[in-house]
Amino acid sequence: MSTRLFGARIKRNIDPQLLRGEGSFIDDIPLAQALHVAFVRSPFARARINSIDISAAVAHPGVAAVYTCDNVGALDIEMPLLIPHSSMHDARTQRPLARDDVYYVGQTVAMIVAVDRYTAEDAAALVDVDYDPRDVEVDLEKAILDGAPLVHDTHEQNIAAHFVQVSGYPDSAIAQAEHVTKIRVQVDRSTAAPMECRAVAAQFDEVTGELTVWDGTQAPISVRGGLASIFKLDEDKVRVIAPNVGGGFGQKVLLFYPDELLVPMAAMQLGRPVKYIEDRRENFVGSSQERTQIHFMELYAKKTGEVIALRDSFLHDTGAFIPYGIAVAQVASTSIAGPYRIPNIWVEFKAIYTPTVPVTPYRGCGRPQACFAIERAMDQLADELGLDRFEIRRRNLIADHEFPYDREGLIFADGLKVSLDSGQYHKALAMMEERLDAPSFASAQAKARAEGKHLGLGLAFYVEGTGLGPYEGGHVRIHPITGKVYVNTGLTSQGQGHDTVFAQIAADQLGVKPEDVILVEGDTKAFDWGVATFASRAAVVSGNAIHKSAMIVRRKALQAAANMLEADVGDVELKDGAAWVKGTDRKVPLSAVATATNPLRYAFNEAAQAATQFAPASRHDGPSLDEGEHPGLEATDYYSPPCATWAYGVHGALIEVDPELCSVTIRKYVCIHDCGNMINPMIVEGQVMGGIAQGLGGAMYERIEFDETGNMLNANFVDFLVPYATEIPDVEILHLETPSPLNALGVKGVGEAGCIAVGAVVASGVEDALKALGGGKFRHTPITPSMIHAALDAA
Repeated sequence: MSTRLFGARIKRNIDPQLLRGEGSFIDDIPLAQALHVAFVRSPFARARINSIDISAAVAHPGVAAVYTCDNVGALDIEMPLLIPHSSMHDARTQRPLARDDVYYVGQTVAMIVAVDRYTAEDAAALVDVDYDPRDVEVDLEKAILDGAPLVHDTHEQNIAAHFVQVSGYPDSAIAQAEHVTKIRVQVDRSTAAPMECRAVAAQFDEVTGELTVWDGTQAPISVRGGLASIFKLDEDKVRVIAPNVGGGFGQKVLLFYPDELLVPMAAMQLGRPVKYIEDRRENFVGSSQERTQIHFMELYAKKTGEVIALRDSFLHDTGAFIPYGIAVAQVASTSIAGPYRIPNIWVEFKAIYTPTVPVTPYRGCGRPQACFAIERAMDQLADELGLDRFEIRRRNLIADHEFPYDREGLIFADGLKVSLDSGQYHKALAMMEERLDAPSFASAQAKARAEGKHLGLGLAFYVEGTGLGPYEGGHVRIHPITGKVYVNTGLTSQGQGHDTVFAQIAADQLGVKPEDVILVEGDTKAFDWGVATFASRAAVVSGNAIHKSAMIVRRKALQAAANMLEADVGDVELKDGAAWVKGTDRKVPLSAVATATNPLRYAFNEAAQAATQFAPASRHDGPSLDEGEHPGLEATDYYSPPCATWAYGVHGALIEVDPELCSVTIRKYVCIHDCGNMINPMIVEGQVMGGIAQGLGGAMYERIEFDETGNMLNANFVDFLVPYATEIPDVEILHLETPSPLNALGVKGVGEAGCIAVGAVVASGVEDALKALGGGKFRHTPITPSMIHAALDAA
């Protein structure tokens, strides 16, 4: 494979359009005479619904319809459990509109459809719901105690799932340990807070029977399948389009949110387009969240610092329902040993129902929690044994020659055993040590303290399972008139740069410029087989599918061009949008080659007429096809990964803490990252940098807060603190490229990498900065000024 374009720093194709404000988001789509939706949402975290009176709302001028659970027909069902697992029993998912009970503040109870959003909101205020509130417990550790109020009467101690995994022989290893480190860590709940809130619009054509849905989703093909099944429509009569989407981060992959079902239903029933645009408060109280886990970890080690066993028992907050199954907790449990050679592992989790917004994956999906636990434990182990933090990691990192490193007994989210396929962990650590000038840091720290400044060094390693299956596909076609290359996939983009990286993959094979590759995705009419954009899988799975398809088209183009140029196939090359005889000026445009593969279809095109000059009459009587071959310069192929491929990296920072203001300033931040072969280093850096920014939010600012009754206290951007650009430090990103042996491109995923280690780095650095003041241990994120003040006050 040529590396002329693969690995090049090419600017993103879509940026000029978005920067000029020419993007098309769902609220930009003009729908004639569209009706608008507002929801009545529960004000209680847990309550019995005695009655719902909609009469005043129905009579309100401008209202087209009011829906409750009693008049939505077949939609009065519990929504799908997306990922079943044997550890769950009677898994609970919510109904589109609540029946009998509500389980969290913000749960949808009724839907108003009106001539505009203002009218719909006014009518929603007229719906009279008689609630009988119930006792609740939102504290995760208290919710599991005997006698705690139950979210669902069917689940004792609020346990939604209980799962234990064992790798190696931890019991015998524990008996041989010479040192034990015990630690409790906690990561609090956050929300994705995408720039564009969720949105859905729908239109039904009674003549054709086609339902068109515009959905700001990460999974249009899955939404299409679900809608067709629930509404009993043929799949070819349901079209789902995800246009420009302003950020997803996992929050927009859930199937289904109530509005994704109810809006299409209303459009079909009312005979007019219907649109729902979530506002910011609704995004806080109605769209899925993630993060809260409490880990109780034990490391069993030799006196030399070599860890021989790990035990981890953790609680995972799944919210009021568990639509995504145990995915977040399972990823955390299988990432718990990080990059370390720990042969014996016992890990247990309990997923706990709480009367709060349901939990589904958010960028990182369990990995930040696992990283925080193991990295804080490694720091404590180093401290207890009197070892340097770099040295404790050196003594435990998996060595290059040990790959692939299997953790038999641990089952990842793809249903396969954990197998870390490749890496250069020791080299990455050495690079970080050099970039932070770690050997001289102690003297620099002492000098700063003498000047009244408190500096600390933060360090954390991480691994990330990426590129999950089951499959994705790609269609590649060279246009016979323009010669441009069209690439279709079943994915959708929320800012990852698919339009550029997929163009580079195709252009590399077909000898065209990336700007001459047109990517069409996020439309089930363009490509109707696929899964979704999530779990850092697009480049690995779709990228390799596109690569396979492009190679087929390349072979067909070379064969056809050789025939037209009367040359051997081995003497023909594709470059600059044409097929050339190597070492000569003889060429034929790709447009003409595409036309020649099916000349009768394009007989009246200029390209068809031009094509005739290249092929002898005896060879141009008409195209002949080999068995299984398709006409035209196009191909469709699929890629199914054998298992996950594991990216990794190490983050480090120099952090200053002001003990008077209890503020944290990051003086230097370094990221060493390895995602295998980089298709486009610029886009890789953008993904990593965005993840670091999101990780800093979780490390120091972002926490969803509930009062004791389950009401969210900070459902707005005044009280929920998202870092501004001014809070994000300059970040130095350095790359290693250890190709994955699992796929032809040698790539690994990168989408979630940046956010995973940040919380552990900040906690490590803050703790180190305050050590001389007796500032305590930091095992809970986000780390706030109040927490720093309390630690110093206790000291």
